[in-house]
Amino acid sequence: MKNFFSNLFGRNNDPESIISFDVIDSIYSHLYNVQGSLEFKVKGIYNNVVVNLFYFPGSFDHEEGKAEIEKAGFKNPYEVLNELYKKIDIGILSEEIMQEGLEYDFIHIQFYSDPSPEMKKYFNRVLNNFVIIFCCTNSLETNDFKILYSSSHFIDYTKGLLDTQLLDINNPKNETQEIGIKDFKIVLQAICQYLNIEIPESVELPSLENLIEAEEVTVATFEEFAQLVSRGNIDEKLLKKQSKKLFKDFQKETKEYHDKVEGHWSFFESIDCWNSDWKFDPEDAEYFISDMIGEDLNFNYPEETYSHNLFPYIQSALEKLNLELMTYDTQGDNYLFFVANKDDVSRILKLSQLTNIEVNQL
Repeated sequence: MKNFFSNLFGRNNDPESIISFDVIDSIYSHLYNVQGSLEFKVKGIYNNVVVNLFYFPGSFDHEEGKAEIEKAGFKNPYEVLNELYKKIDIGILSEEIMQEGLEYDFIHIQFYSDPSPEMKKYFNRVLNNFVIIFCCTNSLETNDFKILYSSSHFIDYTKGLLDTQLLDINNPKNETQEIGIKDFKIVLQAICQYLNIEIPESVELPSLENLIEAEEVTVATFEEFAQLVSRGNIDEKLLKKQSKKLFKDFQKETKEYHDKVEGHWSFFESIDCWNSDWKFDPEDAEYFISDMIGEDLNFNYPEETYSHNLFPYIQSALEKLNLELMTYDTQGDNYLFFVANKDDVSRILKLSQLTNIEVNQL
């Protein structure tokens, strides 16, 4: 059952924006009546998009949820909901209303975006959490929504919700929010495509593509990936052998970290790459990158500059050669660097998503 209580404020139903009540309500209807959770790939978005319909109090009615609520200093889920209502200027539930045991639904959408230039120094990707809470505006019927946002991982779900902040989609507070909102529009369009929801003609679509049309992954996909990340410097027999092995591992969909990356390491060890810990000197960078590209690479950098702070200077020098330094995500305390032709970078990133071999720009 859909029940909400609110103060009065302007409706979020810009007929030209995909972030509008008409679109989100259609998504809600599917989640409520057909399938309460979705997880699927969206073209241009790293990893899967995750969409869940949760509700107060039922989604917190388990031991872990109760423990999180108590840890946060609250007695029940409704008190947590009231804290969220305070953030978004919605009238809180009274004790009397809480006793009625009504359900209050919300949608939680999670996906990754590229980091802002500032955040890129520290993260390869940023997690977006869009928490959509429904409400009423000048009406007794549910006809509006507000959005809470966070870029943190929800390890403790209750704390994650409480740490969210009101999001103004027309006035983001920083570049992280700005990038997240731009991708959120694409994700909403993709959800509608995935669920066959008709988007109103008045809406300005963020993308003209079919956002859920997946490219088939075959041995040839891995062969193309190997050719590009090695810049063609790989023996034909080795190319075939490594591609078949990588494809076989891909088909197994192995979840265990060691088994998953063992084949990746074997592949990268067969091409020109540089394995380094997180701390390295500029002299090391010059030596190993020169070895990878087959010519001397010298770059200017400020004194006392090390490790990731060297990346802009390395990339500037490589750009003159139409090259770019990239890395395989080891998910550990080291880098595995390789050099790619700059014109191939976008395709490498696309193939990285298709093959689940996590390659990143620096």
